[in-house]
Amino acid sequence: MFKHFIYSENQVNTILRNIRIWLFPSILICLGLFLFGLMWQITAPYLNGNIDVGFLLTKQHILHVDIWRYAFYAHITFSLPVLLFGFLQLSEQLRLKFPGTHRFIGKFYIGAIVLISAPSGLIMGIFANGGLPAKFSFILLSILWWYFSFMAYRSIRLGQVEKHRAFVYRSFALTLSAITLRTYVFLIPKIILIRGHDLYVMVSWLSWVPNLLIAELIILIAVRKLNLNSHH
Repeated sequence: MFKHFIYSENQVNTILRNIRIWLFPSILICLGLFLFGLMWQITAPYLNGNIDVGFLLTKQHILHVDIWRYAFYAHITFSLPVLLFGFLQLSEQLRLKFPGTHRFIGKFYIGAIVLISAPSGLIMGIFANGGLPAKFSFILLSILWWYFSFMAYRSIRLGQVEKHRAFVYRSFALTLSAITLRTYVFLIPKIILIRGHDLYVMVSWLSWVPNLLIAELIILIAVRKLNLNSHH
């Protein structure tokens, strides 16, 4: 009675290949769209010029500083396309079937970070809430974000595909800090009694260090798998 559920090795490989080709990219796209919508809800109130909402309520004392204000609006304006294009950049199907689109998205993603998002993040880090520990965290985050993104571009220009992929993972891990920061700000006070300055210092590091460690783990697994395949 179970004979119809017995598959040959070729059939199993075909099923697994179809899952890899269609299911994983679909999940990735859905997750990307969900996070895009979440970021839109977060950033939309700032884009209409209101200065008495959300995060800006804590920055009233420096709203008159032009360089900070320009950096803030540049940063939040590009946060949406950078996040969405970062997700699309991870799609293997997009890279294989539409290489031109993959290159265009990659150039926009890296260009936006190197020219706008990371420099504006650096300026915002200098003025960050939370004192010196938080300032140092956000400044270091911006520098690493710029470096990883630039090296992703440089390595692919040199034809170093595996290095390029590794730097893209690192870059996108830091791109996701915009999401993880807000997630921790929401969740941590519900778990432990911490507020204000101490909470902001904690999430300034939690927002990106674990992300980067996970990216390094993914890179390590990929490198070991590549080395294993090269010996067969």
